Amino acid sequence: MATIVIMPKQGQSVESCIITQLFKKKGDHVKQGDLLFAYETDKASFEEISPVDGIILDLLFEEGDEVPVLTNVLIIGQEGESIDALKSKETVSTPAEPSTENTTAITTSKLTKSSITSEQGSTISMGISPRAKKLSAKEAVDAGQLQGSGPKGRIIERDIQTFVSTRGKMTPLAKKEIKENEHVVLDGSGLGGRITSKDLTTQNPVYSADFEIRPLTNMRKLIAKAMYASLQNSAQLTHHLGADARRILELREKIKKAMEKGYPYNITLNDMVGMAVIKALKKFPQVNSHCLGDSMKYFNKVHLALAVDTERGLMVPVVKNADDLSIQGLSNQFKEIANACKKGSIDPDLLSSEAATFTISNLGNYGVEMFTPVINLPQTAILGVNTIVPRPKDLGNGSYGFVPFIGLSLTYDHRALDGGEATRFVKQIAIEIENFEFEL
Repeated sequence: MATIVIMPKQGQSVESCIITQLFKKKGDHVKQGDLLFAYETDKASFEEISPVDGIILDLLFEEGDEVPVLTNVLIIGQEGESIDALKSKETVSTPAEPSTENTTAITTSKLTKSSITSEQGSTISMGISPRAKKLSAKEAVDAGQLQGSGPKGRIIERDIQTFVSTRGKMTPLAKKEIKENEHVVLDGSGLGGRITSKDLTTQNPVYSADFEIRPLTNMRKLIAKAMYASLQNSAQLTHHLGADARRILELREKIKKAMEKGYPYNITLNDMVGMAVIKALKKFPQVNSHCLGDSMKYFNKVHLALAVDTERGLMVPVVKNADDLSIQGLSNQFKEIANACKKGSIDPDLLSSEAATFTISNLGNYGVEMFTPVINLPQTAILGVNTIVPRPKDLGNGSYGFVPFIGLSLTYDHRALDGGEATRFVKQIAIEIENFEFEL
């Protein structure tokens, strides 16, 4: 009996995934464990393997298509086997708890290729997805003039949406003429900037070569949405403070020497700052919280998130129960989640802002001396860690000298915390840094 491979559900918040690469085509023989297709969520990328031996009897989607989770992607069976009965099923059960591992769940779903064909009409060319073709016809867009952002340059729906948003609104007559004559204009002289039929004849229909329009990636859209929502829905204020970094620099040098003698842990300054934050949060539990608008959610455990810069964009994975870890354990966890983000194998559930109680964003390695981090709602605060710079300090007995200071930038939600409370908290972080201790 034929086996249907679905799009897995990678994390509770994931609703759809984009197929980035198909490793097999219709008619290919596959063995159990062979790679079938690669796909990505808003935050991470994955690969799906074949659960059985057989032949690819049908592919229901193409590269670049956005596929709802638990939806049929392809059918594997034996040569000559009929799959009409599978395609005719409209309502079937789905797994109660879909796997988040790199294994394949097997079921059928409401969406089949036959239903897609009936909704979208005739077969499209390989250079444009079905939704993109449908939208380009509706909006009078000559898709042949666009640069596709899908796999192998394939034009997908968001490419059309981006072009339409930059082109501006059109009058009905202008849309009719542009369909017939394939003009392209970006500026409208009509009411509210609408493109009129006159614009079609007065403007150069060819794009200038001094720029190009690129659609935002799914991940960039998600980051933009989260940052905008954070600033729109909270009262954010940032306090800047420096901490004497002599102690942690001294410990860092000891660690380097110990590693030369076989010490197994490469504990960094960031690891030490992370541990200092945990200790401060235990003394200021009101900061280890979520602001829910009309109420506050206070946590007994510290779930510490760390901002990680990757080629695909900013990711903020969380270390659960970080207050249970030693400095060595925290260091290992930071490295593991950072590497998983850079490889695209991080568990999407660990990227949810609701999963963390506090976030650290360290730009010290880039030489940043001060910045204003944006809170990951519904968290109450976020700490920005800056580079170390020499500053004058009273060394006692009337003498002054330059000592290394590490900059700390605390952004907090003023709805949840008062200024004095926030200041005392970031000062406590500085105190923990200046008096940091641990045994090698």
